[in-house]
Amino acid sequence: MWFSRFAIACLLTVHPLCAEAEEQNAQLRGSVANSRIQFEKTGKGHVAFIGGSITEMNGYRPMVCEFLQKRFPDTEFAFTAAGISSTCSTTGAFRLSSDVLSAGPVDLFFIEFAVNDDQDAGHARRECIRGLEGIIRQCRRHNPNMDIVVTYFVNPGMRDLLEQGKVPVSIEAHATVARHYSIPTIHLAREVAERITADTLTWKVFGGTHPAPAGNRICADMIEEMLSTAWSDPLPAGAKPAAHPLPLPDRPVDAGNYGDGRFIDPAKADLGADWKLHVPDWKNLPGGKRGRFTTVPLLCATQPGAVATLTFSGRAIGAYLLAGPDAGAVEVSIDDGPFHRHDLFHRFSRGLHYPRTVIFDADLKSGEHTLRVRISETKNAASKGHAARILQFVAN
Repeated sequence: MWFSRFAIACLLTVHPLCAEAEEQNAQLRGSVANSRIQFEKTGKGHVAFIGGSITEMNGYRPMVCEFLQKRFPDTEFAFTAAGISSTCSTTGAFRLSSDVLSAGPVDLFFIEFAVNDDQDAGHARRECIRGLEGIIRQCRRHNPNMDIVVTYFVNPGMRDLLEQGKVPVSIEAHATVARHYSIPTIHLAREVAERITADTLTWKVFGGTHPAPAGNRICADMIEEMLSTAWSDPLPAGAKPAAHPLPLPDRPVDAGNYGDGRFIDPAKADLGADWKLHVPDWKNLPGGKRGRFTTVPLLCATQPGAVATLTFSGRAIGAYLLAGPDAGAVEVSIDDGPFHRHDLFHRFSRGLHYPRTVIFDADLKSGEHTLRVRISETKNAASKGHAARILQFVAN
């Protein structure tokens, strides 16, 4: 059983590994009845997964899909796999509409970003909250009946903190959002730390940040046990889906959350000299490339001083981009204000054209704005160039 003695102890006392909350490692909040009603009564279901490489890999996701197909053998499922390696909850909030919600109403949705918010984005608490809360609020607006489960995977640094009785920033922030919206959570990170402390699991057997099959199996078992327990009683004949309520009064955890997050096609920008919307000549660009990006037109410039202009509506603006070994810096002006510099280079850019979202400003007044992006004369000392390669502008 995945409920270890430590998890049971959380219900009685605050064990150091349970300091963030007196909750079980598989915490059912609210209800997950709507998806079951949909699956059983209509014979159809849409299940989606969003996250980073842990979701993209052949791991817990296909295991959960297999469980659902066995649990509901007469249901025709559509599965949406929206994991993209390296991406964090900020990027998730902006790509949610195009990558998940565009496929139609989702009945059961799994979200995984704790590790990437920690190790890839290095987010502070505010950014962890704004990303995840933005995803939750978009989901509730798109389909109020959608059942949602948030998972917390783990890397070595997060594991060490948990074993010291501390809580990783991304997990604490995501837990705050989950509690606020009564979202079930799977605290795989704490489960793993507890098992290692109890000498019933090793980090090697678990498999590391990108878990081995045995590690992914632990997560899938936790999800399966939670859902099976919630769905154990016979479904009443007259059962009908019910909208998940928003907190009353409806006050977000962070009013600046990305609940209106969306992409803006870079083709809408007014391009000055030296900017071009095209597929880069990847063969002649040093650094690793991921296939999903190599056939996509990008808004590109490599010449310092090149300026592009975009009009947009909202309170936040930024860019979802690929930052490779030659990633430079951009200077950004909004509504003819002063230019502010943003370094596009990432510590993982040295050998990879790395997908990341750079927010230029997240606290504007709501309304229409004009963005000017200029390639900077200066660059990160580790970079080999001044390139900007933008997949999408992002706005909220």
